[in-house]
Amino acid sequence: MDEEGESILLEDNYYQLLNVSKTASTEEINSAYRRFSRMFHPDKHSTDSKKQKWAEQIFNKVKEAYEVLSDSHKRAIYDTLGKRGLEVDGWEIIFRTRTPKEIRDEYERLKREREERRLQQTANPRGTITLSINATDMFTKYYDQYEIVDDTALIPNIEVSGMTIQQSIDAPVTLRNTMTLSGNISTQNGNGTGSVNVSNRHLSSEKGWTEVECGIGNGPLLGFKVFRTLSRLMFLNCGTVLQFTPRGIVPSFVSTMALQLDAHSVGYLTYRAGGQSGSSMTSMYVRDSEKYHTNTAIQIGNPHSFISFNVMRKLPQYDMKLRLAIKFGTFGALAEYGAEKKVSQNSSVSAAVMVGVPTGVVLKLKWSCSSQTIVVPMHLCDEVMPSPVFYATVVPLVSWLVLKKMVLDPIAKERQERERQRSMEANFERLQEMQQQARATVELMKETYSRIRNDEEKKKGLVILQALYGKLPAGADSHEVTTDEAGDGVQAESPHGYSEVIDVTIPLQCLVKDSRLELLEASKSELPGFYDPCVGDDKHLTIKYSFHNNLYVCTITDQQAVVLPRNNHRIKNRS
Repeated sequence: MDEEGESILLEDNYYQLLNVSKTASTEEINSAYRRFSRMFHPDKHSTDSKKQKWAEQIFNKVKEAYEVLSDSHKRAIYDTLGKRGLEVDGWEIIFRTRTPKEIRDEYERLKREREERRLQQTANPRGTITLSINATDMFTKYYDQYEIVDDTALIPNIEVSGMTIQQSIDAPVTLRNTMTLSGNISTQNGNGTGSVNVSNRHLSSEKGWTEVECGIGNGPLLGFKVFRTLSRLMFLNCGTVLQFTPRGIVPSFVSTMALQLDAHSVGYLTYRAGGQSGSSMTSMYVRDSEKYHTNTAIQIGNPHSFISFNVMRKLPQYDMKLRLAIKFGTFGALAEYGAEKKVSQNSSVSAAVMVGVPTGVVLKLKWSCSSQTIVVPMHLCDEVMPSPVFYATVVPLVSWLVLKKMVLDPIAKERQERERQRSMEANFERLQEMQQQARATVELMKETYSRIRNDEEKKKGLVILQALYGKLPAGADSHEVTTDEAGDGVQAESPHGYSEVIDVTIPLQCLVKDSRLELLEASKSELPGFYDPCVGDDKHLTIKYSFHNNLYVCTITDQQAVVLPRNNHRIKNRS
């Protein structure tokens, strides 16, 4: 069985098997165990040898879940490592010598050590390629009345005005020392420069580190940095660099102090002196929340003073971020807007339009894949004009929609279907076993089902008329439920021969207690009498039930919690 296919099929979830939450008390676990014991105990089905065999198998699973969750030590390991953690050699010693909290702390310590060993073996390469393009000929020739336009030149003159390549790799020497080798090559309008730097960062304590840097490029370079945590909410970062040039030694100094203002806000105060960038004082306020990231800065100094405001709207449901920035000062004014879209787990694309004086209009495209980044700033116009702003906004948007529709979506769909097919084939026997076990569980539940349903009908309580679990029909937002009698668990089959929808009326009715049904926020496929009818596809649960002689219908996603009855599920009378 391949590793990928095995990861799709979840191992037994003890909490779901007993239908209790992860914070359930010992009394709740005992109550759930007694309930399922009465339902699946082999002695209750001794008259039928086949049923007794299945009852023994299911009862053993319920008993195993109870034994783990009722033992605080085993439960702590299961919560931390899962079912496989209980089978690891050596943990049985910890059972007797440590508390649940110490078990979790021990696991976290071992995890940190594994991470440190992994870091020692990785180079962590990082690179950025910046390709500057001058495309002003696309727009200025239509507006410059003094320029003689050559009608025979159908293709505008677009040139690469500059290129910068930056690359760095880390080499962890010890657990406290990391060496970094970095270099960059830059060319602008035919003139090129380059540099190579080597630095060593030493973790002196939990409160700080020091770094020594040396390099060659525009003359030798020697630098020193120090980071120190001053308190729980404040840290200081200072650095000085000596640049040896033909004109002499050029020193520079940078110091940043940060203060945590609240849970989401940090204030920064930065002072720069010397070097080629001049001297300045910058005050910055950064606020990062679940939906927004804002940045406000004020700088006073040489060569420029400015005020800037930056806001980013996070849309995690669409894997997207929207950005708007405004900056103005002695250099002029600049406005920027753009969007960033996550394409895969480790890659993203973004586009931003910068409009300002005296910079004009610039379209900035960026593609990031893991630790490598490609940036393409395209200078469209030296002046702010409607035409380049319009094209810089519309062309990337239309290009992305076409690329997504024609290329990315078909590739993602094909990959998802391929992984699903591979998983189904690799786990065919396991799927058959789960289906047989679910059917046997439903058979064992029928007696309990009849008793609970009769009790609920007598007091006009919660009666599950029909419940379907699995893949929704194409274009539908719920399964088509009727008032037919509960089935054996199988409803429809896919072209591949697997059931895509199963009837779970009997299992759900057996979970009803005192006219109330509560399902946890987890996959329903782990509940007794359930199984996964469409591995890899989105699943929904549709329930049609009655309560106090009124009809109710609801459809929930696989991971969604539900509590029945609820008034908003009620079917209104048409009259």
